[in-house]
Amino acid sequence: MSQHYLHRHLTPAVLEAQLQAYGQSHGPPPAPEPDRLSAREITFISARDSFYLASLTEAGAPYLQHRGGPVGFLRVLDERTLGFADYGGNRQLLTAGHLRRDPRVALFLMDYPARRRLKIDGEAEVVPLADDPQLAEPLGSRAAVEVERLFRIRVEAFDWNCPQFITPLFTEAELEARLRPLQERIIALEDELRGLRRPRS
Repeated sequence: MSQHYLHRHLTPAVLEAQLQAYGQSHGPPPAPEPDRLSAREITFISARDSFYLASLTEAGAPYLQHRGGPVGFLRVLDERTLGFADYGGNRQLLTAGHLRRDPRVALFLMDYPARRRLKIDGEAEVVPLADDPQLAEPLGSRAAVEVERLFRIRVEAFDWNCPQFITPLFTEAELEARLRPLQERIIALEDELRGLRRPRS
């Protein structure tokens, strides 16, 4: 767990809960600068085809939604900035509306087959397509006419969770990739079997 993530989340209430449950608590470390994504995080983020995004209403109510797209649709723009294109949906604009009052967001990224998960704290903003052509181009908005807006997220902290209790799940594409060698082997064995069954002249 990153030191900055710990500093943000080991609040007095958390320390009180630790003390009550375990008889001791672990105080937060000194607050370093916001975390910077390393090659490990960048590779992981770039391989995802979905993530969960949490925002807050004006009253502080949490709102969580799933975001999905082609692999790599959540782009790493630099070591402290993420971005993605927002497509037309149900027109509720809940997340976009929440960010008008409170930019704080949390992202939860899962790799179910490898049982890995990455949590990211950040501050997000909605960027109109015409306002930032330099952002629009790497996020692929020019190739997708249904894109309505862009999201830019400034990373504050992140944390890798342990794999305990993550049930491995596989997408259709992941299953096909894993089954392909087996299917090819079955075809080869069937061909071999047909050859053995042919009557000898």
